[in-house]
Amino acid sequence: MADPGFWSAQERAREVVQEVKTLKGWVDPYDRLVGRVASATELAELLALEPDAEMEAEVVREAKAIGEETDAYRLRSLLQGRDDFRDAQVEISAGAGGTEAQDWAQMLMRMYTRWAERKGYTVDILDLSEGEEAGIKGAVLEVKGEYAFGFLRPETGVHRLVRISPFDSQARRHTSFASVFVYPVVNEEINIEVRDEDLKIDVYRASGAGGQHVNKTSSAVRITHLPTGIVCASQQERSQFKNKATAMKMLKNRLYNLEAEKQAAAKAALDATKQDVSFGSQIRSYVFQPYTMVNDHRTELKITDVQKVMDGAIDPFIEAYLKQSGAPPATGETV
Repeated sequence: MADPGFWSAQERAREVVQEVKTLKGWVDPYDRLVGRVASATELAELLALEPDAEMEAEVVREAKAIGEETDAYRLRSLLQGRDDFRDAQVEISAGAGGTEAQDWAQMLMRMYTRWAERKGYTVDILDLSEGEEAGIKGAVLEVKGEYAFGFLRPETGVHRLVRISPFDSQARRHTSFASVFVYPVVNEEINIEVRDEDLKIDVYRASGAGGQHVNKTSSAVRITHLPTGIVCASQQERSQFKNKATAMKMLKNRLYNLEAEKQAAAKAALDATKQDVSFGSQIRSYVFQPYTMVNDHRTELKITDVQKVMDGAIDPFIEAYLKQSGAPPATGETV
């Protein structure tokens, strides 16, 4: 049996390596930004001595690019959580409302996928449960990219849709809900003990389109962690072995997150960012009719271009929430 001190030393070494990577992730972008500013300043000085239309256009373009990079660096500086640097798993669940709510859940899945594409992140669908008529009952996405969890963490909560339902023959206005929960993706090196006797593993046939594979092969896997009641499922791979590995990874992420919440609760009472996710506590409303408005109820930031938001432009909401965390409530702003 290995000496406990040996494992402690290994864990400490991993922590040091991760700390070095994190610091490097801050220093390198800063150095690049400083270098760009110095180069642009030199161009501006040359331009002052000898006017040149082409050089002036280049300076303007560079100034705009530097401004955007500075804003991105400033936003990332708000990410100070211990897991913010990690990849993220986004769990989306349709609320009450049948087909309308399931369609709304699918719209949210598309919104987060488009947001990730805008950030240069990659998205893998770990689990997907399709609705009977349209939309999805639920989905689990893994978003891979630097600080994906930190940026997506503010999206945890209930999202409310108000629109004239395309599924209502009488064209009535409907209100639908979907919940979003974001987990950090735990590194393989982190030791999360999962005992075999604590697991209930079920295999079943994958749902949805898929031809002969779906009809004949019980490749989908559902794992229930009996002590906590946490259930994780995967059906996207053709291999039962791969689906089991994916479901186990999802389970470890949730157990890690559960333990992190317990530790935080032991130190202090949960703040507003850790409120229970229930269908009576919306964090954001998306109104399509009779007017268009996306309203974040925590920061009171309002954006009128709802289609742009649904196309993945959610950074203003994320930034407003991160700025407000630990600060007095915002007075309200309309964009």
